[in-house]
Amino acid sequence: MADTTSKSYFWKGLRDGSPFIFVAIPFGTLFGVFAAEAGLDIVQTIAFSATVFAGAAQFTALQLLQDNTPTAIVLASALAVNLRVAMYSASLTPYLGAAPLWQRACAAYLTVDQSYACSIVRFEKEPQMTVPQRMAYFVGTVTLITPLWILASYLGAVLGTRIPESWALDFALPITFLAMIGPMMRTLAHVVAALVAIVVALLAVVVPYNLGLLIAGAAGMMAGAQAELMLERKLERKRT
Repeated sequence: MADTTSKSYFWKGLRDGSPFIFVAIPFGTLFGVFAAEAGLDIVQTIAFSATVFAGAAQFTALQLLQDNTPTAIVLASALAVNLRVAMYSASLTPYLGAAPLWQRACAAYLTVDQSYACSIVRFEKEPQMTVPQRMAYFVGTVTLITPLWILASYLGAVLGTRIPESWALDFALPITFLAMIGPMMRTLAHVVAALVAIVVALLAVVVPYNLGLLIAGAAGMMAGAQAELMLERKLERKRT
């Protein structure tokens, strides 16, 4: 029965994650085009997508490399953009932490915005799920996205600048994040964190090497944490 229910949750994850392919394909294709324009060959582009598997960090690193940014800043910026994945991992640990080591290693590789957004919502809605069911659902959410991301990167690298600008593939990046962020704005702390990050990012747009994004991310996290603490204190005062 456990195997049957795990398979059922895998298919649920596949279904819930499938809408993201409509943004993953143009997003990956755009990265392939961008990588070709930056001078990477097809093998390098595919290796980049397969090993890093983090679109925002890949775009950040390539853009900074094109601007002849010092290597230390490129690495720091890419790591900072991906710091959210560390927070995703911490958030998923109570649900997946009891899984076997090899499964957790696979989950670490597959932890991306889409898999986290789908999984955390499902896990919170159905706290009775077992660890195998949760892992099956988690893997299901990225079963389509992972190969399609790599394939799209390959197609973008092959086609390169032959893709007309009128296709506007760059729409995929903001649409992807909007689709993920929307359902996660469940508390005031989430909203405060997002608003503060947006405002600071706009104000810090003149900071060189895109370091304004790091400042905005830190400001958003601190604001969200402070808002959550204030709400908890308010609730405690009401109880007493």
